[in-house]
This record gives sequence, structure tokens and C-alpha cells, in this order.
Amino acid sequence: MSDRADEHSAASEEARAAGPPGGRRTGVSLRAPANPVSRKAIVLWLLEGLFWSVILVVGSFLVTGWIEDGRWSWLPGWALDNIGWLPWLIVLLLVPGTLVEPFWRYAVHRWEFSGDVVYARSGWLSREWVFVPVSRIQTVDKAQGWFERMLGLATVEIRTASHAGSSTIKGLEYEVAAGLAEGLARRAEELRDDAT
Repeated sequence: MSDRADEHSAASEEARAAGPPGGRRTGVSLRAPANPVSRKAIVLWLLEGLFWSVILVVGSFLVTGWIEDGRWSWLPGWALDNIGWLPWLIVLLLVPGTLVEPFWRYAVHRWEFSGDVVYARSGWLSREWVFVPVSRIQTVDKAQGWFERMLGLATVEIRTASHAGSSTIKGLEYEVAAGLAEGLARRAEELRDDAT
């Protein structure tokens, strides 16, 4: 048996042992994928969280000012009397989540490309484990947002014909993302060539 067949067989066994994506199988636990994302992803998620938090807080100050101008007279008196607390309540709720989320996500987000399967785990409040058979991959893209470009990070987007089989791996060093995207595209092409 060739090395490629051995790798495919091992990857298939791992995928079978873990069960189908989204499915439950008792008695078998999912192991974590081998590779963590870049530590700079913590900064990325912190910057993204701060950006959206600032937008929400500024928006709440604007809405509060608009409400205090008497344009929302249909609100109950107790709400109008205490509307000045709205932005501070939003700050109080957002700050802990914004500071904790990046570290929590870093602990969860992992990925692995072994044999003919890409395995990724992601999430924050909820977790998602995705197994993508390389033979089903239609496109592999790498993308960079503003903050990712500043930090030298990139996102690999793996798409299959089914949305449920697609995956996104965020927070990778740019070189790692480029290498992964190239390796996946090359392996997917090899598998398509073998099938014909």
C-alpha cells in the first residue's frame, strides 16, 4: 500500500472515529486539532472587539441624547428619567466580554491538515468542529481584513458545494495561510486527477 493510501486511510479512520460533523457519537471524544492559530490573533480579536464596542457605545450616547430631546415621549417616565444610564450599562456589559473573548477564542481555535481532511475547531460561546474532506473542496481563498493586514495575519476560506461542509480558519500568520491554501488547492487537484 502506498504512503498516500496509508495517509488517506488514517485520515478516514480519524474522521469516522469522531463521527459526522454536527452528529453525536457516544463514547468517543473529539481530540483537538494539532495546530493553534497565531498568538497575534489575540490582538486581532481584541482590536475587532474594541472597534465594535466603541461603535455601540457611541451609538448608545447618540440614542440617549435623541431620547432626552423629548422625541420619544411615548416611553414610560421611569425609562426617560434613567435613560442617561444606558451608555454606562452598555459599557459595563461590553468591557468584560471584549477583554475576555480574545483569550477564550485563542484557547479554542485550532486547525489541522492531515492526509485528505482539514479539521478545524472554532467558536467562543459555542464551539464548532468541522471536518472538510479535501476531495470535496471547490475553492480555497485567503483573505485579509484591515486589522489582519496590520498584524501580518490572514484567513483561509475553504468552500465546498455544501455550505455545511465549508470552513474558515481565522488568525493564521500570512505565510502559514498562504502555504495552507496552496497545499489544499494542490491536494484537491491531485485527488480530482486521481478520480478521473
